[in-house]
Amino acid sequence: MIQELITAGIASLSAGAVYFTAAARVVKQYERGVVLRLGRVRDAVRPPGFTMIVPVVDRLRKVNMQIVTLPVPAQEGITRDNVTVRVDAVVYFKVVDPVDAIIRVEDYRFAVSQMAQTSLRSIIGKSDLDDLLSNREKLNQGLELMIDSPAVGWGVHVDRVEIKDVSLPETMKRSMARQAEAARDRRARVINADAELQASKKLAEAAQQMADTPSALQLRLLQTVVAVAAEKNSTLVLPFPVELLRFLEKAQQNPNPRQDALPPAYAQAPPPYAAAAPPGRHRVPETGGR
Repeated sequence: MIQELITAGIASLSAGAVYFTAAARVVKQYERGVVLRLGRVRDAVRPPGFTMIVPVVDRLRKVNMQIVTLPVPAQEGITRDNVTVRVDAVVYFKVVDPVDAIIRVEDYRFAVSQMAQTSLRSIIGKSDLDDLLSNREKLNQGLELMIDSPAVGWGVHVDRVEIKDVSLPETMKRSMARQAEAARDRRARVINADAELQASKKLAEAAQQMADTPSALQLRLLQTVVAVAAEKNSTLVLPFPVELLRFLEKAQQNPNPRQDALPPAYAQAPPPYAAAAPPGRHRVPETGGR
């Protein structure tokens, strides 16, 4: 009799151990448990920690509540201004309702991935190339809204969407490089012209100041000579006034340089002894000898 009781106790303990092993479940901190009893979902979501289910009758589905990073494969499309581009992105989302994530969609990760690819191609077709390159914040917001709208019914919340890279054809890259070079050349020309205008105004003011003070021009000439001489050059060029050169040229062409050197009033007046000579005679000036 005692032997039978001991055997029954051991069998009961064994059955209890097997039941406990089959019924015991552990839900991690970042997970939530959804119990399906005979195919019907239980309203209570199992919190993190140790929990028990009915073996064979219940089925526990664990849902990860962490933020999931989902890369979107590169999508090729044509922009609104007829440029072929390849764009890839990344989606950050998390599950906010584990029951909906299990019941309403078969695989919420795959569903979000397909929706992200479709929305990315749609964004490419509605945007210009300049928007894809420079106005990504607005496109990210629009893409996030397009993905998050259907994902709300799946118990998923899209945290943010980022466009990672925009690949352009080589011909378009060369065209954009030429356009940027032409724009830089235009800005350089405008800056150079502005500098020339400012320099011309300053030179005009300096010329007016030197015209009012002639000695300033001579001082400037001496400063230029000193600056040139400091370079240890073997040749030194000095400017001469044009009037001096004209005077020297006339002196070489005229055989009587003294007559040309006299003022015009003295050069045209007759000598005093010519007016005192009587008509028909020529007065010879005395030489002092006989």
